[in-house]
Amino acid sequence: MQRIATRVFIYASIAFGLIGITMILIGPFGPDQPDTPLQEMFIRFLMITVFIILPSFALSVAGKYLDGKF
Repeated sequence: MQRIATRVFIYASIAFGLIGITMILIGPFGPDQPDTPLQEMFIRFLMITVFIILPSFALSVAGKYLDGKF
């Protein structure tokens, strides 16, 4: 289980970086610029990857330190 959680964490982290870079490159950012539907989609993808990264990291660390204790 730790191995799976670690792989999920790695892939989600890579996706997070790629989505973040793409967001910066595709859209005009500024205080008076409204979000386009494409930007909103990328923001949602970014939030999805965060919610995948956090539990997979927790499972990976817990699996490492609690191996065989339960």
